[in-house]
Amino acid sequence: MNRVQQPVVAGTFYPDAPDVLRQQVRSYLTTTTDGTHHPKALIAPHAGYIYSGPVAGSAYAQLEEISDQITRVVILAPSHHLAFRGIACSSAQQFETPLGALEVDNDALQQILDMPQVKLLDGAFAQEHSLEVHLPFIQETLGNVNIVPLVVGDAQPAEVEAVLERLWGGDETLIVISSDLSHYLDYESACEMDSATSRAIEDLQPDAITQYQACGRIPVAGLLLAARNHHLKAVTLDQRNSGDTVGPKDRVVGYGAYVLY
Repeated sequence: MNRVQQPVVAGTFYPDAPDVLRQQVRSYLTTTTDGTHHPKALIAPHAGYIYSGPVAGSAYAQLEEISDQITRVVILAPSHHLAFRGIACSSAQQFETPLGALEVDNDALQQILDMPQVKLLDGAFAQEHSLEVHLPFIQETLGNVNIVPLVVGDAQPAEVEAVLERLWGGDETLIVISSDLSHYLDYESACEMDSATSRAIEDLQPDAITQYQACGRIPVAGLLLAARNHHLKAVTLDQRNSGDTVGPKDRVVGYGAYVLY
């Protein structure tokens, strides 16, 4: 039986009308790229689009020059609604959004299901927004690529790194890490903490990022470990918070966009 993971935050985190959603995503893809670097990985936020959409768009805009080369996207997102040990994959063969369905790369999943930290756990996806909000950006920039959707629970960065190594592939594979930055600080404090996080990402220093600096700290740290092994460079594309977009400045959430190549 072909199981489809239905969207759970369409109409709340992002529009549920396809034309409106497509127009909104396109409006965020405004950052230019010089086309000289081949992005291997992106780190981008997962809040509601009115809050973090412009920041996420600056990451996905980097794919414009290489969109025809990418056929698979490995997505790692933190769990917000279910506590579990390890890294979860889904039994769904497709993930649906208002823009259509993306096929899950089952062959890729078979490459990691024998790893002790990886488990089949549909409950991790049942209410999770942190992975879903990236899918319309992927559809709009890359079309009907295959995806490897993973939700990260209580795991070690080295466990994430090991999964990434198995799925690393070549130019056909893009890695997307979903993470917001600081949560509920005042504007100035958030700017200071998020700048420190950006420096740690650029320096490929996962140990310098605490749980208070990024809700996706574990998948981010795992990517940074893998980036060291593959001699990647990380660049900050955008760093803002909800006080810069639509929220008040006394209690903000931070967002950052990064490209690794």
